[in-house]
Amino acid sequence: MALLIALALFAAQAINFGMILRDRIEFRLAQATRPVATRIADALDREAHAGRPLTADRGRVRRVSSNPIPPAGYEHHPEVAAELRRQLADQGVTVGRIDTGLKPPFAKDRDGDRDDRRRAGMRRGDGDGSMLLIAVEQPGRGWLTVAAPWPRPGSRLLIALLTQTAILYIIVLLPVLWIVRRLSRPLRDLRVAAERFRPGEPGTPLFAQGPDDVAALITAFNALRLRVTAMLDEKDRMLGAIGHDLRTPLAALRVRIESVEDDTDRARMIDTVAEMNRTLDDILSLARLGRPSEPLTDVDLAALVDAVVEDFRDIGSDVSFVEADRLRMHLRPSLIRRAVRNLIENAIKYGVAAQVRIEADARCVAIIVADHGPGIPEDRMGDVFDAFTRLESSRNRETGGIGLGLALAQAIVREAGGEIRLVNRVGGGLDAIIELPR
Repeated sequence: MALLIALALFAAQAINFGMILRDRIEFRLAQATRPVATRIADALDREAHAGRPLTADRGRVRRVSSNPIPPAGYEHHPEVAAELRRQLADQGVTVGRIDTGLKPPFAKDRDGDRDDRRRAGMRRGDGDGSMLLIAVEQPGRGWLTVAAPWPRPGSRLLIALLTQTAILYIIVLLPVLWIVRRLSRPLRDLRVAAERFRPGEPGTPLFAQGPDDVAALITAFNALRLRVTAMLDEKDRMLGAIGHDLRTPLAALRVRIESVEDDTDRARMIDTVAEMNRTLDDILSLARLGRPSEPLTDVDLAALVDAVVEDFRDIGSDVSFVEADRLRMHLRPSLIRRAVRNLIENAIKYGVAAQVRIEADARCVAIIVADHGPGIPEDRMGDVFDAFTRLESSRNRETGGIGLGLALAQAIVREAGGEIRLVNRVGGGLDAIIELPR
């Protein structure tokens, strides 16, 4: 808005400058021709009635035999000739060709004398001393010559217009900028509040201010935030009820399985119930990620990852960890532990073994889980992060899982402000990289 107003003011001033400049040009043309036309008409009248020869009228109108204005060395002004012809016609004087030439300051006349009147004009401040020589042909009677002051355009007009423009900008644009800033402040506060909005976190409602539309928008945003919070609360209650209702029959089923006499069938049933519990945990964890109940805590990331690796070693999995220095991070430890565990589980299932290491620089920290599996086709890298998605070409269903591990890990890492990348290594194997900001 401020830029448009500034451009509009500039365009208006440019038009104003063009109109004033045109008026000044017309005024200068009239100033140079009207006195000359009157002077020539009076001189011809005196010559006709009083018999006074024009050759003796030095400094005003003189009669010469030929055109005294040379074709080179003088600046010609045909617009002056055209205006003078019109002025003489109004005076009843008929003439032939009219020639004009701008005489440089203090240039010598044909007789070698300097024009003292130009010096006088300079002393009076009438201009730069330039004189416009005008030659009017009277067919069969020679030429009439007269010299008239020719004021050159100065810089005062431009300075005055620039000063006027600056004053307009100060008077008009500065208040507009102030008003626009006051009008845009509520929108800026609303944008900041929308960016900082986190479900489940208590927030102070924004004060509805500004124009009516903006105030109504702020009121609608406050109501929307309350509705989103209420919907998430209802979702959490519903998930809690689902988890309770499902875990109770699963626990009862686990107890009944103990009565099965066949050891092989009993072991398979126990594994199936355990898998159902893990699936239920993954689904509930993924659904609740928008409102984590665990607070942010300062933890040693290297010790946290090492503890996860030790858990896998305890159950006989081939997992190694490259020792790293202490690395204090501000995060939710249980969720990050869950994300790292999911990546290690994938590496063991589909890559036989896992090697875990931590790399850090001034900008971010990377947790790298490397395996020796077949990798993932480049065109399917993004698909594996979709919930309930499994790549059958490289992963068989007997390994278990329903395709929630990477989706849950990605949601956890993104909630922490980081990102997960999958990179196929040259020579085989896959690197799953968790990048967290420092």
